[in-house]
Amino acid sequence: MGRNMSYTPDVFDSYDQATSLWLANGLPAEMLSHLKLSGCPHTAINSSFKLGSAAQTSIGLSGLAAAYILSLKSGNKQGVNVDARHAILDISSESWYTVDGKMPIASVWDHLAGIYRTKDDSFVRLHTNFPHHQEGILNILQCEASREAVQAALLQWNAEDFEDEAAKHKMCVSAYRSFEEWDRHPQAAALKGTPPIQLVKIGDAPRREIDGSPRFPLEGIRVLDLCRVLSGPVCGRTLAAYGADVLLITSPKLPDLPFLDIDTSRGKRTTQLDLTEATDLDRLKELVNEADVFLQAYRPGGLKEKGFGPQELSKLRPGIVCANLTAYGWEGPWKDKRGFDSLVQTATGFNWAEAEALAKFNGQSVIGRPEPKAFPLQALDHVGGYFLAFGIQAAIARTVVEGGSWEVRVSLAAVAQWVRSLGQLPPKIAFGDGKPLPKRMVPQDPEITTFSVTLHEATGDKRDIEGPLRMMTAMHHAVHLSDTPVKEVEAPMGLNRHEPVWLPIM
Repeated sequence: MGRNMSYTPDVFDSYDQATSLWLANGLPAEMLSHLKLSGCPHTAINSSFKLGSAAQTSIGLSGLAAAYILSLKSGNKQGVNVDARHAILDISSESWYTVDGKMPIASVWDHLAGIYRTKDDSFVRLHTNFPHHQEGILNILQCEASREAVQAALLQWNAEDFEDEAAKHKMCVSAYRSFEEWDRHPQAAALKGTPPIQLVKIGDAPRREIDGSPRFPLEGIRVLDLCRVLSGPVCGRTLAAYGADVLLITSPKLPDLPFLDIDTSRGKRTTQLDLTEATDLDRLKELVNEADVFLQAYRPGGLKEKGFGPQELSKLRPGIVCANLTAYGWEGPWKDKRGFDSLVQTATGFNWAEAEALAKFNGQSVIGRPEPKAFPLQALDHVGGYFLAFGIQAAIARTVVEGGSWEVRVSLAAVAQWVRSLGQLPPKIAFGDGKPLPKRMVPQDPEITTFSVTLHEATGDKRDIEGPLRMMTAMHHAVHLSDTPVKEVEAPMGLNRHEPVWLPIM
């Protein structure tokens, strides 16, 4: 792929990474000339890590894969453009939406979530956004639900001891580590060399037949989305933007996160099934029989226990693409460990390295363990979601070209390993030239307005709210396709708005 020397040098990071990952997943080199990356990724956000390049690369790959699938159907090879700053605002999309002109709650975080000091002069990060996770932590600590009480209790624990104890109770905690400490951990050894996206052929099937000139690249593709929180839902939202029929299935018995769900469910249809009930389990199997993609991000092995592991799915529906997201990967002592973006950052060294870089920018010396500093956004979640969307589409393309059933694997820890491999920026660029996120406010910052799109509430089959349909403004998808604009028209604004059926294929 030739380089246009009018681009800023930091864009080459994004191009080089996009090229490497595209070719590593068996896709044709000639498509790369249709990818245009614009803006300055190194100054798109105020972080010492190359989050602008990570966002631009992952989003660009997802869009280029969509363009490639369209080219397989119609022969049309369209242009794909991603601006670096728009990509950063895209991977913080939950911060920018409004409903009927009002911004939602100020923070996604539970009041107990976050960083606490420990007995050994270190820190742990707690993730307590789900009620049962908060209750589990309080049960271990035997204290009341206040930050003061939790902090006092944690001063009786060493960081890694509490991390281990929480894991025994299936709670979500990370001890604070430097890169050097993480590199000595057995899980780091297990991840070494693991790419951020893995495609694995899991069964034989005839080549997928496609034809016609669709309005959208993924028109006719049916996706079952069994995901919660951020990374998996972002993937499903991306596939919907490229025209897939994405049916989001949640359980009426599990807690939800409305603040996130309303943003990540855009473009999807939503329904609920209780997989502890035989009739709903059978209904899911019926949906699988006509699905093209099965996307899930529940705990490792959770859906396999109910008959929906990759091998079982490939037998139920030969030619299916199974996409799986985990926190720490498929090998090693932490392969079954629960985790979220913020916890992976803390466990794998990023919070320490970011804190050291900021201290250096401020002319401060670091003695001992610096107080952890998180990324300014949930980069691992969003980048992981876009990598998952890229991998799914790469696998769909493989089903067209060579046939087979495929599994796509993405873990937050492998994404983190990849982000680390990009290197760090000099502190002056990171925190001096790097642009912070806009302030959350109403009326919205003009920059947010520039990149936003207006959507109307989907009527659905089961809308149970009285009154007029609501209107939503949200961050426009950062991929710009030259010939088939992304599909961003409506949002369900609820988790049970549709019957569990597929739309007819036109």
